[in-house]
Amino acid sequence: MRTISRTNALAALPLAVLASSITMAQTSPSTPASSTAPTNTAKKPTTLEAVSVTAQANQTPTTTPAFPATQVTVTAAQMEDSVNAVDVEDAAKYMPSVFIRKRNEGDTQPVLATRDWGVNSSARTLVYVDDIPISALIANNNTIGAPRWGMVSPDEIDHIDMLYGPYSAAYSGNAMGGVMRIVTRTPDKPEVTIEQTEALQTFNLYGTRGNYATSKTAVTASGRNGKFSWFVGANSANSFSQPLTFITSGSTPANTTGTIPALNKVGQTANVLGAGGVLHTRMLNLNGKFAYDITPWLQAAYWVGYWSNDGQSRTQTYLTNASGAPTYGKAAGFASNTYAIVEHHLMQAASLKTDTKGDFDGSLVVTHYHFIKDDQWSPYGVGAGTVFTPNGLLASYAGTNWSTADLQGIWRPDGYGGAHEISAGLHADEYTLANPTYNTSVWQDPDSATSLYSAGSGKTRTNAIWLQDAWQFAPDWLATIGGRYEQWKASDGFNFSGKTAIYQPTEKASGFSPKATLRWDMAPTWRLTGSVAKSLRFPTVGELYQLVSTGSTFTSPNPNLKPERDLSGELALEHAIGDGSVRVSLFDENTRNALISQTSTLPNYPVPVTYTMNVGEVRNRGIELAAQQNNVLIKGLELSGSVTFVDSTTLSDPSFISAAGTTADGKHVPYVPRWRATAVATYRPTAAWAFTLAGRYSGKQYSTLDNTDNTPNVFGAFDKFLVFDAHVNYQINEQLSASVGVDNLNNEKYFLYHPFPQRTYVASLKFRL
Repeated sequence: MRTISRTNALAALPLAVLASSITMAQTSPSTPASSTAPTNTAKKPTTLEAVSVTAQANQTPTTTPAFPATQVTVTAAQMEDSVNAVDVEDAAKYMPSVFIRKRNEGDTQPVLATRDWGVNSSARTLVYVDDIPISALIANNNTIGAPRWGMVSPDEIDHIDMLYGPYSAAYSGNAMGGVMRIVTRTPDKPEVTIEQTEALQTFNLYGTRGNYATSKTAVTASGRNGKFSWFVGANSANSFSQPLTFITSGSTPANTTGTIPALNKVGQTANVLGAGGVLHTRMLNLNGKFAYDITPWLQAAYWVGYWSNDGQSRTQTYLTNASGAPTYGKAAGFASNTYAIVEHHLMQAASLKTDTKGDFDGSLVVTHYHFIKDDQWSPYGVGAGTVFTPNGLLASYAGTNWSTADLQGIWRPDGYGGAHEISAGLHADEYTLANPTYNTSVWQDPDSATSLYSAGSGKTRTNAIWLQDAWQFAPDWLATIGGRYEQWKASDGFNFSGKTAIYQPTEKASGFSPKATLRWDMAPTWRLTGSVAKSLRFPTVGELYQLVSTGSTFTSPNPNLKPERDLSGELALEHAIGDGSVRVSLFDENTRNALISQTSTLPNYPVPVTYTMNVGEVRNRGIELAAQQNNVLIKGLELSGSVTFVDSTTLSDPSFISAAGTTADGKHVPYVPRWRATAVATYRPTAAWAFTLAGRYSGKQYSTLDNTDNTPNVFGAFDKFLVFDAHVNYQINEQLSASVGVDNLNNEKYFLYHPFPQRTYVASLKFRL
């Protein structure tokens, strides 16, 4: 729901600074850049409420306790008016300090990064749909660690909350980077939507030029019949991506021409021989939510989601032989970038929740996620010309799965809406990794699998109990104090490579994580909140047992990893100004035994290898400014934005090994940009039209612990970027709406290891009945 009130130019001042600094950041590396996103409007404090959240009726009952620290919300109406949304994860791309690494339309690996942890930290954030976790805590990486965004339909979303930091005892230590809660809706009356979305990217880099299209059809149906409510959705996408990788070499293959001279991220010769990962995918998402009101205060619900993906990756060689015919020059990268993939995943969840609006409420939520089939097959190597070896490899995740269970309760000693709320819960989860790779006699035929080539498998299990007390002990003061005790176990670890099989030892760990937040409503429009929390993040099964690859050699990973121990703090000052708000947050985080992939030595191996190990201590500290204002100068113009600065430093890493004699101590932590910014301007001249111009900025990132990757704009680098997006939404009538837009309007060419999308045109037509 939008509110319209008097213009207040004062609230627009921070946004004017944002607009100028985001432009200056492109030309002056020492100038602050900005980060803007829709923030919620602060209201007069009410008991046990965080920063205001706009919601609609008929929300799924929830017993999740109110989050005590910084929280930002974006509504479905804001998403529709301002975002070129092809996939679900697009909806959150303008939130403060949030970055979702989406490499292409239909990406299967869009990981979430926050203000203090980067894109290679998928297990340091949590993502929920209602109370259903869709985070893939099976790993902490950019491959199978990405959240399962396809388990929710875009049209099902009511709003998205971003909770910053691990300050609630209701969440595990994986919340150290933050928690994203996607809240869905169920209409009171029958509703059907049909949406067709088309996207076209123009791409030109090295020797590859072309247009890459995506076509997506989405259908949803929902409604209520007495005590029974339901939502079902289906969407299919046919997508062609730009090259996701490039095949490089330190020299020119013999008897070939066409090599493009280039460097790698550390300044060494890495000539480009061709493009890889030119991916064609056909995806199908089916999801459903069914709820039954057993009584006016007791609801049972069942969620189901099915996701399938059928993809083929091809390569493009730039090389020719002496006779002018194309050739792979016997470069192995052409083989590893040529593959087919088939994936079928199933998620199920069941819940029982109360909504008494009385002294007691509770919930039980049980979930299960299963990789029914997940196979990728490719040729083993390259022969003469453009021929691959007849044999190949088949890598599978089939059988990988996880289950979670959460029992929660809330007691309100002073009644519903009173000054005291005590919440408690029990949690259990189990994550199982199954990752064998087989030899195949015919690489194009996955059924020709013969012997086992390598394997990594195992499981982790966590049990937890938590308690939290939120007490408004004075009219303007709210204290929230809690703690979480967890027990963790890793077992059944198995690794195989060549003729060597290793049965890994069982590992156990436990710990207590206290939390505390104190909020002071200094005046009707001013709020000061201080938070501090300890948290534990236990190693994922992928960090423990996935094999380490060094060329064609597989090496056993480290099965003795210790849990990360994190101490976080935040001081946030918020001010409501007329039809807007401003927030400044100071945050600090120290993490001991941080689990980071790095280069070190392994026993009985002559050269350093890259694998996950514990880093002594890293520190993230910084400042975030977020502002939002409606009706700036003219009625209907809304500005929002944020700027985030982070000093992310490795304080101690005695295990780091470098042949060049470099050190990780005192260097910037990988994948965390020093500056991040977004800015969004939306103008609504009438109720039917919305025009949006948005900008996103990220500073330089490092991917090495010693920060030696200083060569920009090459494959494998992590570049700074400034990208502008434009979007126009038109509500033609009550049933029909249309939108057009352009992402990366300025056609910025940049790498975040992968080459990221260049200028992309998006158009959508939605019919709602």
